[in-house]
Amino acid sequence: MVDLAFQALLLLFIAAFIAGFIDSIAGGGGLITIPAMLIAGIPPLETLGTNKLQSMFGAGSATLAYARKGHVDLKKQLPMAAMAVIGGALGAVVASFVPAAVLRAFMPFLLVAIALYFALKPNLSDIDSHQRLTPFAFGLTFVPMIGFYDGVFGPGTGSFFMLAFVSLAGFGMLKATAHTKLLNLGSNLGAFLVFVLGGVVLWKVGLMMGIGQFLGAQTGSKLAMKNGARLIKPLLVITCVALAIRLLADPTNPIRIWIGV
Repeated sequence: MVDLAFQALLLLFIAAFIAGFIDSIAGGGGLITIPAMLIAGIPPLETLGTNKLQSMFGAGSATLAYARKGHVDLKKQLPMAAMAVIGGALGAVVASFVPAAVLRAFMPFLLVAIALYFALKPNLSDIDSHQRLTPFAFGLTFVPMIGFYDGVFGPGTGSFFMLAFVSLAGFGMLKATAHTKLLNLGSNLGAFLVFVLGGVVLWKVGLMMGIGQFLGAQTGSKLAMKNGARLIKPLLVITCVALAIRLLADPTNPIRIWIGV
């Protein structure tokens, strides 16, 4: 059992607030919370399980904020959210069998590619564009696949959902952000249930960080709805690049090991 001092819990609360704020706009909150929990001395597996608990508060808070303003229809999107739950659960189940090192090796390059897409693609706005996949096809294929990734590894899930919604579903930036939070909530929930069964969730830490996540997500989602694509696009690009740098800076990153850096 991990017993943290009050100062450590306070720092985790602050980290969760900042993560919830960023996550509600552009994703990438795990870039803050996972290292913070590891630095606090929480073991890796408990960190992953507890991170899913506190992340649900942020995703749920942002989803409610966007739904209240009509940017996402919760009842209409429930089937898609259910597919995210299934994907997240399956990913968490097979997490111990999947070579996470392979994912960590390719992730930085995928994130940079996403950043370049949003940075260089012209006419990205809050207005919907051409739809390349029907909602049924999108929900049956890409949603569970990205949810599965979230259960297996996690970082960058919000960026993948954003890319899929904008490029394939034809959503505007604000609408894509709102729907991303709902599906992120679903994939987090699916993985969380598996981690609960495995007994690797630190409830006190997760619930306190969850309060920080909730408050941060409320603040961030209100700012996103006020500024739309003007805020979401640059923050998404910055978040993707920052996450890529963070992954490459890790001494245990497979790429650094392979090239002997």
